[in-house]
Amino acid sequence: MNDRVHPSAKPTANGGAVAPAAANGEANQTFPANKAQQYNATRPAYRPQPPPKRGHRRGCCCSCCLWTTLTIILILLLAAIAGAVFYVLYRPHRPSFTVNSLQLSKFNLTDTSLTSSFNFSITARNPNKKITFFYDTISVKFLSGDLDIADGSFPGFTHAKKNTTTLKSVVSSSKNQFPDGTDTSPLKSSLKNKNLPLKIQLDTKVKAKIGKIKTGNLNIRVTCDGIKISIPTGKTASSASTSNVKCKVDPRIKIFKWTV
Repeated sequence: MNDRVHPSAKPTANGGAVAPAAANGEANQTFPANKAQQYNATRPAYRPQPPPKRGHRRGCCCSCCLWTTLTIILILLLAAIAGAVFYVLYRPHRPSFTVNSLQLSKFNLTDTSLTSSFNFSITARNPNKKITFFYDTISVKFLSGDLDIADGSFPGFTHAKKNTTTLKSVVSSSKNQFPDGTDTSPLKSSLKNKNLPLKIQLDTKVKAKIGKIKTGNLNIRVTCDGIKISIPTGKTASSASTSNVKCKVDPRIKIFKWTV
C-alpha cells in the first residue's frame, strides 16, 4: 500500500501539519467590523405600525367640517351686519325712469325694409340723498314684438343727488333692411290695424359715488313696456298715451359668457 499525504495535512519543516488556509498563503485573521455592520448591529428591528383607527380619521374630518362651517357662518353674519349698517346710513334706492312723451312721425313698411321715426322724451329720477350716479352713453332701441324697428342714443350724464333729468331724442330707422327669413307679418298686421305695440329698451353702464367711494361700472337695462301708438296718416305725427307705461330697471351681470 502506498502511503499518501493528504494536501490538507502536509508536513512542515518542523514536522507539523499546515492548515489549508496557511498552505495558500492565507492566515486566519480577525478584521474589525465596518460602519455598515456596526449600524446594522445597533439598528432596531423593523416593526410595522398598525394603521390608524377609523374613528380618529372621522374625528379629524368632523372637526375640519365644523370649523369650516363656523367660518362660513361668521363671514355671512359679518356681511349681513355690514349690509344692514350700509342700508341704515345711506338708504340706497334704484333710479327710476318714466316716459314723458312719444310721437311717431314716419312709418313705411315694405317686404324687406322699414323706415320709421320717433320723437320721445324720458325722465330719470335719482331718489337718493347720499348717492350720485354717473351714466355712460345710453343706447335706445324700439321693439315691436321681437323686431327692432328704430335705434338711437342719449349722451352720458351725471345724475346728482335728489335730481330729476329729462332726456330727449329722435329714434329712427332709415331703410333698415330685415335679415333674410325675418317674419314681418306682425308688423303688416299692425299696419292694417293702424295700431303699433311698442317696447322701449335702454342699455347703459352706470357708476355710483357713495361719500368718497366710487364703484365700478355696472350694466343696467331699462325696459318700458305696454306702449301702443297709432300709425300716422299723411304728415301729421301721432302721439301715444304714456300715463300707464311702467319702466323697470334691472342690473345686467355677466357671468363668463352669459349675461343675467
